[in-house]
Amino acid sequence: MNFALSAEQKAVADLVRRFVDREIRPYIRKWDAEGHFEPKILQRLAELQLMGVCIPEKYGGAGMDYNTLAIVCEELERGDIAFRTAVSVHTGLNSLTLLQWGNEEQKEKYLTPQARGGKIGAFGLTEPDAGSDVAAISTTAVRDGDVYRLNGQKTWISLCDVADHFLIFAKTDPSKKHKGISCFIVERDFEGVTTRAIQGKLGIRAGNTGEVFLDDVRVPVENRVGEEGEGFKIAMSALDNGRFTVAAGACGLIRACLEASVKYCHERKTFGKEIGRHQLVQQMIAKMSRNLDISRLLVYRAGWLKNEGKRNTRETSMAKWFACDAAFEAANDAVQIHGAYGYSNEYPVERYLRNAKAPVIYEGTREIHTIMQGEYALGYRVDRPLNRNLPAWPFED
Repeated sequence: MNFALSAEQKAVADLVRRFVDREIRPYIRKWDAEGHFEPKILQRLAELQLMGVCIPEKYGGAGMDYNTLAIVCEELERGDIAFRTAVSVHTGLNSLTLLQWGNEEQKEKYLTPQARGGKIGAFGLTEPDAGSDVAAISTTAVRDGDVYRLNGQKTWISLCDVADHFLIFAKTDPSKKHKGISCFIVERDFEGVTTRAIQGKLGIRAGNTGEVFLDDVRVPVENRVGEEGEGFKIAMSALDNGRFTVAAGACGLIRACLEASVKYCHERKTFGKEIGRHQLVQQMIAKMSRNLDISRLLVYRAGWLKNEGKRNTRETSMAKWFACDAAFEAANDAVQIHGAYGYSNEYPVERYLRNAKAPVIYEGTREIHTIMQGEYALGYRVDRPLNRNLPAWPFED
C-alpha cells in the first residue's frame, strides 16, 4: 500500500480546500444559526465534478478512486459536516449502491444524472422503530401487477427535502424478517411521497434532515434494485460505503479542531505565557494530532480494499468507530482549550462539538461497532464475499 497521495489526489484536496475556504467557511456560522441548508453548495460541487467522484466516467462520474472520495469528504467536513453528509448520502449510500446493485437501465436513468449532480439521491432505511435493528422495519411493498404499492415512514433521512430519488427499503415478505426486505428507487414526484424536515437538532443545523412518508406509492417493478429479498444485503453493502465517507469526514473535523486550537494556543496567554506552553494543553493537542494520523490510516486502508474490489466491512467499521470517537474527543478538547470562549459561537469549536455527536450515533452506533469488532476478534463474525462486490479501481468502460 502506497501512503503517498498522487498528483491528482493532491490537486483534488487543494481544489476542495480552496472551495471550502471561499464558499462555506465565511457563511457557515450564519447558516448554522438559522438552520439553513444552502442548495447552491450542491450545485457548485456538481460543477466541480465532486458529486460522482468515484463513479466511472461511463456513468457520468469523475472515475477517481475511493481514497479520493475520502479526501473530498475530509476537506468538506473541515468546513462543515452538513456538506460532507450530503456527499456521503448522495454518493456513498445511493450512487455507489446503484453502481454495485443496479442494472444497466437503472444506471442510465438514475445513476448517470446523479453522478453528474443534475439529480440528488438519498437513502431511506431508518424508521421511527427501526435503526440499528434493520430487520424491524415496518414499511411494506406489496406487488400489484407491474407495480409495488409502498406504505410506511422513514426518519432521519438526510436531504429529505432536496433529493430527487430515494433508495427505499421495504418488506416484500414480512414473514421472512431481514430476508424479506427489498430495495426500490422511489422518485420524489411519485404520487403519495411527502417529506418533512426535522427541527431543533443539536447539530448539523446547516443540513437538511427529516422524514419521508409513503402513502400507497406506486413504484414500477423495474425500479426494484436487485431481486426480492436482497434488500438486507444491499443495505449492508451500502453502509460499508456510507461508513467509509463518515470516517473520512471525521478526519476533517479532527483537523478543524486541531487548526482552531493551535491558532488559539498562540493567541491566548495565561500566567504570562501562551497557553500552548502548558503541558496539559499540549496533551490535548498531541491527542488530536495522534488521532488524526490513526484515523486517516484506517480510512485509507479501507479505501485501498475498496479499490481492490475486496470485502471491507470489518476495516470500514473500525475506521468509522475510531475516527468518530476521536472527532468527538477532539471537539470536546477544543472547547476546553478555548475555555469560556469555546462555549460561545464566537469561535467555531462550539459548532464542532455539537456536530461531532451525530456521527457517533448514525451509520451504526458506537455500541454496534464495538460489538462488531468484538465478534470479529473472537471469530464469531466472518465476512464472506457478497454476490455483487464493488468494482475494482481503475474502472473499465
